[in-house]
Amino acid sequence: EGLTQRFHRVIALDFVGFGFSDKPRPHRYSIFEQASIVEGLVRHLGLRHQRINLLSHDYGDTVAQELLHRYEHNKTGSILINSLCLSNGGIFPETHYPRFIQKILKDGGLLSPIITRLMNFFFFSRGLGAVFGPYTQPSQAEYWDMWTAVRTNDGNLVVDSILQYINQRKKHRDRWVGALMSTSVPLHLIYGPLDPVNPHPEFLQLYKKVLPMSTVSVLDDHISHYPQLEDPTGFLNAYLNFINSF
Repeated sequence: EGLTQRFHRVIALDFVGFGFSDKPRPHRYSIFEQASIVEGLVRHLGLRHQRINLLSHDYGDTVAQELLHRYEHNKTGSILINSLCLSNGGIFPETHYPRFIQKILKDGGLLSPIITRLMNFFFFSRGLGAVFGPYTQPSQAEYWDMWTAVRTNDGNLVVDSILQYINQRKKHRDRWVGALMSTSVPLHLIYGPLDPVNPHPEFLQLYKKVLPMSTVSVLDDHISHYPQLEDPTGFLNAYLNFINSF
């Protein structure tokens, strides 16, 4: 809501495999395809010649890095990026620590389809709660909303396919980190420091070392992997301060 008061238009999409979008299977889910979908959506909405501010989180960070690479290399159909704000995500594979269940699912082979079928609300909410801060846990109703989105179109059965993005990040690290290093686009990071997946201070030290031209907002010590949900006001203020700075 806060974004709609500042911007002429706000677009929030579910990637393929997520939320209420299609969840095809079998399907080779890839960051490249997701970036092409974003480009296609921007064209479809008639915004191809508009400069767009990208705000991303986690998986979306990697999609944004691919979009940035295409923009910097003037690829046909690339969107015009005005600014990029990242938040907690595995921008650097070397400081990214996937949860145990994610590791099993992405590399589980024949085990993975069995585990995805056994996944239930209890295991889902427990696993998700571990990456929220102790004082910012979702309510039962919010957990059920998230679980409903996962289960829509049998989304729990494609989780192992989607998680291949972790391997893609390693394989294409130079391309995606390189896009951030070489860009002239205003760059910002909003970071919840209690994140066990991208831990403090290791992640932040590397970020500042590799991307010294980026500005950074670190939220309160108890904010974890989902800063936009755990501290929406702090997140919004950090983002608007960034947007108003150039």
